[in-house]
Parts: sequence; C-alpha cells; structure tokens
Amino acid sequence: MTYYTDSIRKYAADDRYAGTLPDADGTGEVGLGAEEAGRRLAVRFALRLADGAVAAIRFQVFGCGFTIAACAAAAELAEGRLLEEAAAITAQRIEAQLQGLPEERSYCAELAVAALQAALESARGGSAVQSGRLGAGEEDHHPLITPEDPVYRALMESPAPRGVASEDRRLFASLLAVAAREAANPADALGLSSDDLAELRAVYFPAAPPSSPSTKRTAEPPPAINDEVRKLLLTHVPKDQKGTPVPSSQWLAQCLAARAARPGHLWIAMGLFERPQLTAAIARHLPSLAAANDKGMRWKRYLFREICNRSGGLSCQSPTCGACSDYALCFAPEE
Repeated sequence: MTYYTDSIRKYAADDRYAGTLPDADGTGEVGLGAEEAGRRLAVRFALRLADGAVAAIRFQVFGCGFTIAACAAAAELAEGRLLEEAAAITAQRIEAQLQGLPEERSYCAELAVAALQAALESARGGSAVQSGRLGAGEEDHHPLITPEDPVYRALMESPAPRGVASEDRRLFASLLAVAAREAANPADALGLSSDDLAELRAVYFPAAPPSSPSTKRTAEPPPAINDEVRKLLLTHVPKDQKGTPVPSSQWLAQCLAARAARPGHLWIAMGLFERPQLTAAIARHLPSLAAANDKGMRWKRYLFREICNRSGGLSCQSPTCGACSDYALCFAPEE
C-alpha cells in the first residue's frame, strides 16, 4: 500500500537542500536526457566541494513526494561527508533514513542514489554534467495493456451497441483489462460496486463473454482510495435534466480515484495506450474538470495538488509554478 509516513512527510516538506547551486563542482542527473525530459521521473543533484568533502548540495526533482523525500534524505546524508563516504550511500541507507519506503516506491531511493552518484562522479572528473543510470527497479512508463491483451480484445471484438462511442468502448475496455490483472473482482480494482460494473458492461459490452481473470493477475489487494480525491472527482460529474448524475461520467470519476491510488502515471494505471487518451476521456465525461486544469498539468499531479491546496498541506508551499525553472516538466504538452 502506498502511504506517507510522518518521516516521509517531514523529508518531503524539508526544503533545506532544494533548488539550484551556482558554481557547482559537480552535477548529476537522471531522467533529463533529450528523449526523457517531461516523460519520466527526473532528479538533478549539484554539489560543491571543500577539502575533499561535500560542502554544499542541492537537488531538483520532477516526481512524487516519495522521490522528493528520498532526495532530501540523500542530501542530508551526503552533506559534510568526504567524497568516498558520500559515494558509499546506498538506496538501503536512504530508506533507513526515511524509516522505510513502501515496497512499490523503493525505486525512489534508487533514483536519488543514481543522481547523487552521478554528481559525485562529475565532481571527481571535472565534467559539466554526468548522467546516472537506473537498474531494473525504475518505474515502468510503458502501457500495461496493448490491443493484443486477451480481455481487451474479447471486449472490443464483441458487437458494439448502437449509439455507443468507440472511444468510450476503448476507454472502458482498457480499464476492465487492467482490472482483470489485479483482482479476482475487477470492481474492487476500479472502485466500483458490483452493480455499477455490471451496468457498465451492459452499456458498452452487452454481448461480450464474462472476463476471466488474467494469468498475470496479482494477489495483492487494491490500495486504499483517497477519499478526498474521489470527492473532488465526483463534484465534476455532470447531471442530466432530472438532476441525476450521468452514469458513464460517474463510473469514470470512480475509476480515476481508484487508479490514482496506484503508483506511477495515471494513464498507465488506467490501462490506456497513451496519455492523450486520458485527457480526451476527462474532456468528454468530466468537462468542468478538464476546464479547471487550464494549464494542462499532468492529471495525477493536478488532482493531488488540488487536494493539498484545499487542505493547506505543507507540501503545497512551493514557489509559484510560472516562476519555476522546471515549469515545462510539470506542464509538458501531451505526447
């Protein structure tokens, strides 16, 4: 389960080491290559040396609160250390400093270590910027579902009901396919009731055979849904002339809340093939939400920022987005 402990919250809100470092002796980064920027998690460390030790260190992050916390912990551990001591910092040491990370977020510590080690190598070699590498623990940014997925294919090959938009069939087929991989009852993975799931299938796939759980199904229960995110999404569900919430919009809102509880990009957790599908689905079914995100911010980041702003959370106390040098990363255009 993905959750923020008090220790992780403390480090995520600690801005002592956040920002740039003029006249740095070494700079290391991960995820900022020409083909990567804005498409994946990214970290940059810059450090200044004195007498063979790390005299000053700063980091910049394009990522989640867990990544920010891991980088803050790495910086705290490295400052004042001799180069060889800083080079010995491991992902396990960072996790210990944070008093633990959720298993599915362990890659955040690996990301911090990779960028830190690259900065140290840059300082030792006198190179301008050194790019770090991640191992197999890096977060996967590729689609979970493809058109060849057996559940997706069976749903899409079933006769389409009259008047149902093909893009909505693709949307909900993707959701049902990814849910079939994760839970014996797909309704649990999608945040829907069994009745809602049955009605959804009746609307979009009335002639499709019942979906069997995927052979790739995980045994873990779905993560807890953030109730504030769900409430926010449901406020954007349009109503018909009788004042009744539109079912398809309500289903999507509930699915978004459930899938936002998963680690990684929301469009991937939704089982979609590419990010623009998510924005298009929100524009069709939750138009007021689409209009509210008028800067084109990535959707999970936008949702949690809205919740954080409403609750006055410390992690929201950051510089104005428009003045940030990494504005283009968070507000990157759709690919």
